[in-house]
Amino acid sequence: MIIGIVIAVAVVLVLAVARSVKIIREYQRIVLFRLGRAIGLRGPGIVFINPVTDRTTLVDLREQYLEIPHQTAITKDNAPISIDFIIFYKVVDPSMSVLTVQNFAGAALNLAATTLRSVVGDMPLDDVLSKREDMNASLRIRLDDVTERWGVKVTSVEVREVNPPPGVLEAMTRQMSAERTRRAQVTEAEGQKSAAILSAEGEAQAAINLAEGRQKATILAAEADRQSAILRAEGYARGLEKVFVVAQTLDQKTMVLQYLDTLKQVGTSASTKIVVPMEILDGLRSLLPGGEPPPAGTRRAAQG
Repeated sequence: MIIGIVIAVAVVLVLAVARSVKIIREYQRIVLFRLGRAIGLRGPGIVFINPVTDRTTLVDLREQYLEIPHQTAITKDNAPISIDFIIFYKVVDPSMSVLTVQNFAGAALNLAATTLRSVVGDMPLDDVLSKREDMNASLRIRLDDVTERWGVKVTSVEVREVNPPPGVLEAMTRQMSAERTRRAQVTEAEGQKSAAILSAEGEAQAAINLAEGRQKATILAAEADRQSAILRAEGYARGLEKVFVVAQTLDQKTMVLQYLDTLKQVGTSASTKIVVPMEILDGLRSLLPGGEPPPAGTRRAAQG
């Protein structure tokens, strides 16, 4: 009997100790209530409480997320649209998160739905589809303004999916197709423009090369003509020099014979007038006996 009582007391003591000692992790805190009054936070580590008068509420300080299911909202230009997004939040004041809101998840879900309708209602459909970052920032700021009094910080809001109505989706598809066609035409036009520019540059360069070739050919031809003229002039000058040297070695009689030969060649021409130079007459005078001048009639031109 005594042994049974001892065992029962031991069990009660063990259970009392187990309920009196709590081990709180580093990312956790407990809000301690004693006789219904909040007396502060406890943790991390080992925390001793009175299981008879104390009650605790565990709070997680890690960043968490809350998925908001598809919500239907109407844009500024009266287009119905379905959006779902995720809220990332973190408890910064454990006491306020327990004392000021009963169910944060439910409260945040309803707050996010109403805030989404308000934000989307201020934006046209094109902005909702193209300006995700602006919409995310606006949602985060508005949600954080409300959750701040709950001791919760909204760190980020990310829109996952936006579903426009079928008619708008078809119009967007046609618009995308037209935009791709336009880009293809622009790209093709730019390619043709580049090809035309390259062709024109090639033709211009070819014309320049041809002109330069002709210029160089003209310069070379002129240089060749100049060199040829110089050589001809030099040859002619050397010939004259030789003739002059040879002429200095001739005597008077040889010169007279040369004049007579020239006169013979002139006489065979078709001319009706013959002009006899005075030098030939003087030479002939030297050939006459006694060196007398020829008759006066021979000094005049003979008429044919």
